[in-house]
Amino acid sequence: MNEYRPRIADSVLERRLAGTGAVLVRGPKWCGKTTTCVRHAKSILYMADPDTHDQNLRMAKLNISALLKGENPRLIDEWQEAPRFWDAVRSKVDGANDVGQYILTGSAVPPDTDEIVHSGTGRIASMKMRPMSLWESGESSGGVSIGALLEGAAFETAESRHHTLDEMAYIVCRGGWPQAVNQSGDIALDRAFDYYEAVVNADISRVDRVPRDPERVMRLMRSYARLQGTQSNLSVIRKDMSEHESRGLGEDTIDSYLKALRKIFVVDDVKAWSPSLRAKSVVRTSDTRYFIDPSIAVAALGLGPGDLMGDLRSFGYFFETLAVRDIQAYAEAHFGGVHHYLDRNGLECDIVVHARNGRYGLIEVKLGGDDLIEEGAETLNKLANILNPEKMKLPSFKMILTAIGDYAYRREDDGVIVCPIGTLKP
Repeated sequence: MNEYRPRIADSVLERRLAGTGAVLVRGPKWCGKTTTCVRHAKSILYMADPDTHDQNLRMAKLNISALLKGENPRLIDEWQEAPRFWDAVRSKVDGANDVGQYILTGSAVPPDTDEIVHSGTGRIASMKMRPMSLWESGESSGGVSIGALLEGAAFETAESRHHTLDEMAYIVCRGGWPQAVNQSGDIALDRAFDYYEAVVNADISRVDRVPRDPERVMRLMRSYARLQGTQSNLSVIRKDMSEHESRGLGEDTIDSYLKALRKIFVVDDVKAWSPSLRAKSVVRTSDTRYFIDPSIAVAALGLGPGDLMGDLRSFGYFFETLAVRDIQAYAEAHFGGVHHYLDRNGLECDIVVHARNGRYGLIEVKLGGDDLIEEGAETLNKLANILNPEKMKLPSFKMILTAIGDYAYRREDDGVIVCPIGTLKP
């Protein structure tokens, strides 16, 4: 059994509640939103409770203010069941002129988004939760802090929570779903397949009340899994489906389905990074394709740990999705985010993690091994050398993030940090 640490979202939510009237906590279902928010609430309304669901919906139409009564912070769980909550909460926050009044949680963007006229800026803050990182699940030693590196703290060699490659393949397939983390074997692996089947058969149609063919959804998600970590546009996705699936989809249909998957936080694409360079170079601006958890991609393709061990090249792409998931969470704890770099010359950096103050780090993701580490270091040094120090800060750190390894260390010749993922924390 792994020993849970506090969720990263706990500290973020506490900070947000101290500064604004209401906080919207978004993210995929089963990632622990409600459990986390309950710890910070003093009264709770469960909109999706089957015993009171219909009654709550009627009350939301007749007198929504009655549903907002309760000790603050008041949690409205699955608020999107009645999108009128948005304006009602905004109005209450305006009237009370106080912080920490409401917490809204949701596993989907409301179906009637157009009805939400007011953005909530200055009244309703937003934060995103993801499945558990390895730090949260107790599968990282926490010897290396992303936040400390971004701030320029001195690096010290640190021991990793050692994982064999077989164990890492299992972690990728299991994912960061809280229910699965302390289960074992096939029981834990089943959670990702359960999640995938729920998305295909119900969630993607329920989100905006548009019926969608489950078989089409499955074909699209398999294609997305094959293309994870790439900047594939709709035409490329369509071509991939034509080559690998019995039938393809039109680009309009693909676009519609992907929008629905984003609304339920299944896909979590990463924006391109456009730095100031010494010489003019065309930087690709397409988003990089990822699922919010690698286990979704594994389930979409019907794979298991043994399949990843039999195809290390594909394993590398799945591990990259896990790395992006964790670095996203660690960065957001420090007001930061994640980008991806790719230019016309093919120079690519898997993760650019940045903080709000402009500091950033460059990360290449590799399974491990001397050859791949050398390849990653060469990429990082090339990119660092073409950045323009007159217009932007130099990177706070350069890192090769590996799946395996006993400890994190800094290379003497170029200062690149080689860090197993089982060493990181926020």
